[in-house]
Formats: sequence, C-alpha cells, structure tokens
Amino acid sequence: MNFDGLKTEYWNRQIARVESLRQKISSRAAILPGRVIPDDIDLVIGTGRRIDATIMFIDICSFSQRASSTADEQEMMIRVLNLFFTEMIRITEDYGGVVEKNTGDGLMAYFEDKASGSAGENSTKCATACALTMQASNANLISSILRASGVSPIEYRTTLEHGTVTIARIGAPQRFNANVAVGNAANFASKMLGQVKAEQIGMGRAAWLRLPEYWRNNWSNLAPINTGWTYGNPPQPYPLYLYTGRWAKLI
Repeated sequence: MNFDGLKTEYWNRQIARVESLRQKISSRAAILPGRVIPDDIDLVIGTGRRIDATIMFIDICSFSQRASSTADEQEMMIRVLNLFFTEMIRITEDYGGVVEKNTGDGLMAYFEDKASGSAGENSTKCATACALTMQASNANLISSILRASGVSPIEYRTTLEHGTVTIARIGAPQRFNANVAVGNAANFASKMLGQVKAEQIGMGRAAWLRLPEYWRNNWSNLAPINTGWTYGNPPQPYPLYLYTGRWAKLI
C-alpha cells in the first residue's frame, strides 16, 4: 500500500470494485423478511484488548434529514448506505485498519502501528491516508453513482486521535451486544465530530504530532475552537487540528 499518494493501479481497482458493488446492490432486494444475527467470536462478552492505536470516526452529515418515510425511500436509503459503507470499510481494510463499530450513520475504526498492510508506517499516517482515499472515492466514484440515480451525494466528516484504548465487547450474549473503544483517544475523536464540518478531517494533538513534519507544516491548521479538553501540568487547552491536504492526482 502507498501512504504518500493515490496510485493509479489501486484507483483503477477501486473503480472496478465500486462498479461491481453497484451492480450487486442494484440486482438484489434491499429489504428481506426476518433478521440475521451476524457471528462475532473475536471477543467474549465482557472482555477487551488494550492497544495503542489511531482511532477514526466518520459520520454522515444531516443523516436524519434524508427522506426515509415510505417503503421506496427506505429501500433506496438501504442501497445508498450499503454502497457507501461497504466501500468505506474496504478502504479501511486496504490501509490496515479494523472497523469495530457501525453506528448506523457512521463508523469507528482503529489502526495499529504494526498492523498488516501498514508497511512500517505509523498508524496515524495510515489512518490519514485512508481518510484521504475515502474522500476521493466518495467525491469521484460514489457521488457520481448517486447523482445518476437522482440521490443527493453523501457528505460526511472525519475525526482522528491517537492513544491507548481498550477495545471491548459489551452486552448480553445472543441478545444485544456491540464492540466499543474505551479511552480518552476514542472519547475525544467521538466528541469532536460535533466540531468538524462536512468534508473536513479533524485530529487531536496526539495524532497531529505523529504526522510527517511536511504534512503538518503544509496541510494542517489549528481549529479556532475551545475543545473543552486539557493536557499537561499545569493544564493547557487541548487543541483540535484540521487536516487540509487532499490527494491531488494519481501517481
């Protein structure tokens, strides 16, 4: 995987992948009777694993304002979400990330420094490169499909933070259970979604410091907000940075 740009070879594979997915979604019913409970035996209920990782959240903007009253609208919504999230998950996995949670209108994923596919890069650079490829895919591939179907493109926001978190599975076996990330890094990334606008990438100080210096100096700005978080002794305001770099062209 290349973490310094978007390679033509990968982009061409992605175009074919998105088109194949579009065809599959178009050819099958979006709503089926009954329900299927997916298997997840990675964690036993009530246990967790503690890791150093970069946490990523993405969140669709104005999700509740999209029409979803009628059966036709709900079916279209399912098709749109299936297209969007399937590709976002695949990109995450391509960049060495692991998706741990789907919130309905967003995703939470984590990237470890020694994850397979990271090619020796630190997890924050991997996560940032992943976020850039997600945006390129949404803007140039997914949005084109949605417009051709008469559907408004999806706008979403992204936040990143690095730190030590515990990935745990909580709930009741064979009832409701879900994976969660417990720790300040996950809390900050989740809360800062409310401070980031559509198409922006926000990141906390810990993540920002792990970016290549050239990336920090050329493609990041300090967000003019009070995050409400502090660090150090004596306490100092904990900053949020906006990463403004984007993949400019294929390499």
